[in-house]
Amino acid sequence: MPPREVSFALSSSIALFGCTAPGCPVPAKTDILGRAPMISLGESPPGMRGALSLKRPVSEDEALIYVLYGEDDFTIGERLARIKRECNLGDMEGPNLLRIEGNRATLPEILAACNTVPFLAPRRMVIVEGLLARLAGEGERSGKRKKKTTPGGGEGSDAGGAFVEALRTIPMSTVLVMVEGKMEKTNPLLKALSPIAEVIEHSLPDIRGPELPEWVRSRARGYGSEISPQAVKLLIEFIGNDLRVLSQEIEKLSLYAAGRRVEESDVRLLVSCVREANIFVMVDAIVERRAAVASRLMHQLLSDGAPPSYLLHMIVRQFRFLVQIRELLTKGVPPASIGGAVGLTSQFALRKAVEQAQAYSMPRLVESYRKLLDADIAIKTGALDAEVALDLTVTDLCR
Repeated sequence: MPPREVSFALSSSIALFGCTAPGCPVPAKTDILGRAPMISLGESPPGMRGALSLKRPVSEDEALIYVLYGEDDFTIGERLARIKRECNLGDMEGPNLLRIEGNRATLPEILAACNTVPFLAPRRMVIVEGLLARLAGEGERSGKRKKKTTPGGGEGSDAGGAFVEALRTIPMSTVLVMVEGKMEKTNPLLKALSPIAEVIEHSLPDIRGPELPEWVRSRARGYGSEISPQAVKLLIEFIGNDLRVLSQEIEKLSLYAAGRRVEESDVRLLVSCVREANIFVMVDAIVERRAAVASRLMHQLLSDGAPPSYLLHMIVRQFRFLVQIRELLTKGVPPASIGGAVGLTSQFALRKAVEQAQAYSMPRLVESYRKLLDADIAIKTGALDAEVALDLTVTDLCR
């Protein structure tokens, strides 16, 4: 190992444990920077619970280095937390866990952090965020300007390569984790790091593929629950592949189910995104005069805290669309041209609205719209309680 400067803040740890660096005046009592006492694959140090499963199959004199990159920041965060747990820093996390903003720190500062010995612990964890993206950008810019690497390790086409080479000399007591966003697999820095680091891409699962439903089922099992195929489909339909939100909702559903299988009805009852979608289902039920469904959904939404004025606004909005669409249809305007005229950009919503408008006569639509305006006036003037006015109007519209 080459000589390294040790900060004054860590002098007490050297005094306690000794130092193996050449020229260090304190004799080693425990080989904290040496190779023999350190952990190999599957072994556990004294006082550490379970095996330290961080070690990858690299040579014994290399540190543990990870590169976690991709657009799936949720899974990256979970993996980062797992690595931290397996470092088992315990009560000594404060002096042995360091987060560095890679877009600001210089390369010498980052290397100094990596070369610092741990304090009263077998490991020191250094997390660097956004460094590789910065180095890649600087390399491209400096290549165009034909600049050489600066002494500070900032700009220059060789800065990234020099940094990767320097990482080969950091002590194996260091666990270095570099966190990046989306990067191309062909990035030269990722390739350069592959021989000395575990490079792991985290991509979001395809919303149309089999991986996402399996992720939902696996997540539910992790919370001690099973989940029906219909519930899985509904969750994905409304939340998509946002794994963070999916995880939160699955946890909530599992707690509610309390050991039984999570069903589609549980999703409709509890998941916030689905509750919002129920507003549109309620509006469709009113327009299609399905009184029982409309009443049930309306009372469910009110119980969940939806303001009556908001529900009334959504009903008025739909009937306004229907009046406009019916008038345009009467004038012979083709359905394909109606969306732009009334402001409906969704083809699905437009098709449904056209079908609904065709089921009404213009006099019936005008009458329904007038009833909604009467309800709005009654609420605003205090003539009727908001929920009572809404309930009466919905019942009237569904006749």
